[in-house]
Amino acid sequence: MNNFIYYSPTEFVFGKNTEHELGVLIKKYQGTNILVHYGQGSAIRSGLLEKILKILNDSSIKYFTLGGVKPNPVDELVYEGIELCRKENIDFILAVGGGSVIDSAKAIGAGVNYQGDFWDLFDKKGAIEEALPIGTILTIPAAGSEGSGNAVITKINGMYKRGIGSPWLKPKFSILNPENCYTLTTYQMACGIADMMAHIIERYFTNTPQVAVTDRISEGVLKTIIEQGQKVIEDRRDYQAWANLMWSGTLAHNGICGTGREEDWSSHALEHELSALYDVPHGAGLAVVIPAWMRYVVDVSPDRFLMFAQNVMEVNGAGKTKAEIITTGIDELESFFRSISLPTNFRELGADMADIDILVAKLNINSGGLIGRFKKLDMTDARKIYLMSCK
Repeated sequence: MNNFIYYSPTEFVFGKNTEHELGVLIKKYQGTNILVHYGQGSAIRSGLLEKILKILNDSSIKYFTLGGVKPNPVDELVYEGIELCRKENIDFILAVGGGSVIDSAKAIGAGVNYQGDFWDLFDKKGAIEEALPIGTILTIPAAGSEGSGNAVITKINGMYKRGIGSPWLKPKFSILNPENCYTLTTYQMACGIADMMAHIIERYFTNTPQVAVTDRISEGVLKTIIEQGQKVIEDRRDYQAWANLMWSGTLAHNGICGTGREEDWSSHALEHELSALYDVPHGAGLAVVIPAWMRYVVDVSPDRFLMFAQNVMEVNGAGKTKAEIITTGIDELESFFRSISLPTNFRELGADMADIDILVAKLNINSGGLIGRFKKLDMTDARKIYLMSCK
């Protein structure tokens, strides 16, 4: 196990009707003039936004609103949010929605006091030295942004999808009420499930030895996501299943699963180019990329893939060789994605094999030519994985 520092300052307020704690929480973290940031309609259709604004009014908290965040959040709305925050002297941002809304709020918060173009921070030309405090009300368990210091934004000019990470971006509080997930579509649920699993898989496949604690945590949360994910797809009003799934999504990406171990993140790098080019849901792209990535890098550590097959996918090894168990484990993961109606190849995703040169060229620019740590991959490797994703 490697040395590590684990910092998780976010106050999580979990359960039914917890959004009613909003006024107290904002005042606790000294919000007096806030921006309410939300998406393209679900928060409005469900009545949640109306409820939130009433709570703010009843709490005598001044606020401004900015909606319209897209599933793959873009820089144009971030610029608008930064301008609004500066003009109105906003001192706190409340993100009402899923990971896209929270990421957009983080980018706005990081950019308000930055002396320059906020995209410099994503282009690694500037550093985050402060940010407006952020609170979240989560409506879809997926990205884990409610507990992380990370954000991903797409730049419209060139369709570059890039991420940042900083302790300054960790939310002050996150309100997690599983009832707010009831209005999600089956496809949204499925994409969220894949996204959560990917966050753990990027950490689980490591070359760091002797990480039994986080191996077992990762395996347990992965199994929970699979079990509870199937339940919410069958009954979208199963509160206990949503509760387990929602908390799993937070644990998947608040850093706990990665403590003491080297992480990979090549599947995310590969997928970001897909969702940037085709504007597909991040989880859907991951469902396509991850099995192909696994088949490409399996020889790096067959024993780790054997653990995954047996401890997560519960492959019965009776009468099978080690190689057969490993192959079955990857096949079972792909079958699970397919069973919840996710795409598992380029065609089903709506991607075009003819665009692989574009994907690789953009990945080369964004990554500097190398991705991953479990196995360092160059652009020749990336091309091969994209080709395997076409099958």
